[in-house]
Amino acid sequence: MTSLLKKYAPYTEFESYEDFLNNFKINVPENFNFAYDVVDEYAKIDPEKLALVWCNDYGEEKIINFSELKILTDKAANLLQKNGIKKGDSVILTLKSRYEFWIAIIALHKLGAVAVPATHMLKTDDIVYRFNKTKPKAIISISDHGIPKMFDEAQKITNTTDLKKFIVGEADGWADFNEEVEKASADFKRPEGDQRTENSDPMLYYFSSGTSGFPKMVIHDFEYPLGHIITSKYWQNVIEDELHYTHADSGWAKCVWGKLYGQWICGAPVLVYDSDKSFDVDSLMEKITKYKVATFCSPPTVYRFLIKEDMSKYDFSHLKYCVVAGEALNPEVYNKFLENTGIELREGYGQTEMIVSIATFPWVTPKPGSIGKPAAAYYIDIIDANGRSCDVGEQGEIVVRTPGGKKPPGLFCGYKDDPVKTKEAWNNDIYYTGDTAWKDEEGYYWFIGRTDDIIKSSGYKISPFEVESAVMKHPAVLECAVTSVPDEIRGQVVKATIILTRDYKDKVKTKEGENALRKEIQNFVKNITAPYKYPRVVEFVDELPKTISGKIRRVEIREKDSQQK
Repeated sequence: MTSLLKKYAPYTEFESYEDFLNNFKINVPENFNFAYDVVDEYAKIDPEKLALVWCNDYGEEKIINFSELKILTDKAANLLQKNGIKKGDSVILTLKSRYEFWIAIIALHKLGAVAVPATHMLKTDDIVYRFNKTKPKAIISISDHGIPKMFDEAQKITNTTDLKKFIVGEADGWADFNEEVEKASADFKRPEGDQRTENSDPMLYYFSSGTSGFPKMVIHDFEYPLGHIITSKYWQNVIEDELHYTHADSGWAKCVWGKLYGQWICGAPVLVYDSDKSFDVDSLMEKITKYKVATFCSPPTVYRFLIKEDMSKYDFSHLKYCVVAGEALNPEVYNKFLENTGIELREGYGQTEMIVSIATFPWVTPKPGSIGKPAAAYYIDIIDANGRSCDVGEQGEIVVRTPGGKKPPGLFCGYKDDPVKTKEAWNNDIYYTGDTAWKDEEGYYWFIGRTDDIIKSSGYKISPFEVESAVMKHPAVLECAVTSVPDEIRGQVVKATIILTRDYKDKVKTKEGENALRKEIQNFVKNITAPYKYPRVVEFVDELPKTISGKIRRVEIREKDSQQK
């Protein structure tokens, strides 16, 4: 057993939630650098230790241990350094779920350069925005989805010069990343002097997932990976030398939450499934079964699909722990998953700006629909518009208190080049999350939604999540997004935008059938929750707008509805 966990969190076993709150701490070394102090350290003390298992839809597979990873990342660091990349330079990584992402990001950490992960779903305008914000010195990308062409167009539009471009695959004017890495020297020396990394240096720029407005650029420093000890050890419950899988590609923060920092510190290898398919629950479960994944993390979307399938055809015997994050989990999904697998889904809450900060930790009995209790080292509160701590049962905004300006492990450093937005979100030693919740008498937190998503109808405040949970209980509903629609009399009314299960799609092929099902769902909701919450508007659709992280973009639904008025 060669886990490095105890080196950074010496007290790791706790008897109770209170013990965890009072006694957990992280040792933060001077000049900590995950690439050297975790990846290279494992290569030295246990070179054969498994780091990553990669697979795709075409039977290809790559298994990498830490000894191999050190060699590959040293080569990649030499390649990038030879091309002028140095400490502080921004490098955009658009690698989907290719294993090269892990090689590239660790190489950038070794150089002290700033990794800027980006989703493959971006379009030219999105890339132009990122070019203007990050001033990249290099790009490492895949050749699929027309991405190189869009980067080339963005380069011309922004007049970005001296841009080094590396491709996994083929593209005119781009260097082959794997060929160049193979040719590079494996003899790489840790930079010193002014090129040495400090804990406070920027390590990652993440663009917020943007459920509303333009995405902000979140800065994380070199201490950030240590914060994910909480994410991986005490929420995901990863097990040393057993595979963990988080359903996320490399373009968003959930990837490093679940496929890199905390898992490797704890000595758990990660599975990376590089799928070219639109979401296919059968393919996903085949990979989880084949590779005997022990711990699993996913957004609610995956579990919603699972419970609508015949779950008896899947093998869950190897799974020991499952968690969910991204949006609050509907109790209907929790209960059906437990009934079919015997596994209690444990929710977690966090943002691009931080680690998991509220969760159903091992010592906390799950309450379906609750996101759990605050993490150790995070001073969480719920406050009203006047800054007063809310009473039990009272809705307010989730905040993180940072006494004396000291940030807890994993909290971001601010928004790059945007002191105004930084001060709006983090002032008077309080970070304002923009999310609404309430707390019950046992200290459990219950997520309501983004502050902007709350529906105000005829004087009532209605949580979209509460209505979605009610709608989801109807057997016709696969997925649902609840939003507001302007109304002259009530101010706003509730709208449900619904994706139907396979068995019910034929029922809405006629106008009469559509109207009948709409009325059935409305009456169904009236009977299981307060009648004022029922959706007065119901629309059936084939898909819902989502961010790459799987969060429903309710703002896009509202904008579309407002344009149709």
